[in-house]
Amino acid sequence: MEGEQPYKELYIYLFRGVLKKSHEADLGEAFLGNWVESDSSFLFFASPADEILDRLLRKCQELELIEHYHFTYEQWQGGRLDQIEVENFVIVAPWGELDSNKQLNQIVLDPGVVFGNGLHPTTRDCLKALAYAAKTRPFESVLDFGTGTGILAVAAVLLGAVRVLAVDLNPLCVKTAVRNVELNKLEEKIQVVKGSAESFFDEIADMVVANIHYDVIQELLVRRRFRRRDRLIVSGLMRSQARDVKAQMETLHLNIIHEWDHEMTWFTILAEIY
Repeated sequence: MEGEQPYKELYIYLFRGVLKKSHEADLGEAFLGNWVESDSSFLFFASPADEILDRLLRKCQELELIEHYHFTYEQWQGGRLDQIEVENFVIVAPWGELDSNKQLNQIVLDPGVVFGNGLHPTTRDCLKALAYAAKTRPFESVLDFGTGTGILAVAAVLLGAVRVLAVDLNPLCVKTAVRNVELNKLEEKIQVVKGSAESFFDEIADMVVANIHYDVIQELLVRRRFRRRDRLIVSGLMRSQARDVKAQMETLHLNIIHEWDHEMTWFTILAEIY
């Protein structure tokens, strides 16, 4: 493990415009990452960066600073991350202590500033769904769409998968997932790639995990050529979205095996083609 927590305070700067990767080297040691969202950039720092960003704006006049924010790291992540237990997993930060309980699958996870730390109900329910699926029938190959931190890809290998393809469109997610694959020493079994989920719909896998936008899940159901007994976990669904997805599954001969919900707000579905 790596000792002291590297993040305490987060300083976030929202820009209109997309920062080029070539300019990131000029942002100093406190720079944590660039989250690109459409035509905007969220720059994350571990300390105030006003002077550095003033220089950046003089150099990159196509960028415009819109707003800035300050959070503690725990506020940003929604709680403490030292150790989180979900089902038969324990999620441990690299600055925390390893758990001595050998009956739990241990995931070492540094989420950085990316979604997927084990606290959000959709992540937790996807972990439960993977564990439930593994108990009923082993899976060997997994597609993880919208991998984020890579937590579900790591969990899939700990449950027996021998090959996982983890996909995310966001470069910061890809960077974070690669680090977590390395922290868990699973480079030989997990491949992390940058790209849209749609570009990988036809990859062969007997388990697909999609904790991702609703419209991508809809397109996945229509376009993917599922084989008999392939299984699918979808999550990140609100109530009306879950209802529509279940109706769509019925027309596509996908049998719903089990469902999870968090306070009737977030829904996760495990299904199988028959």
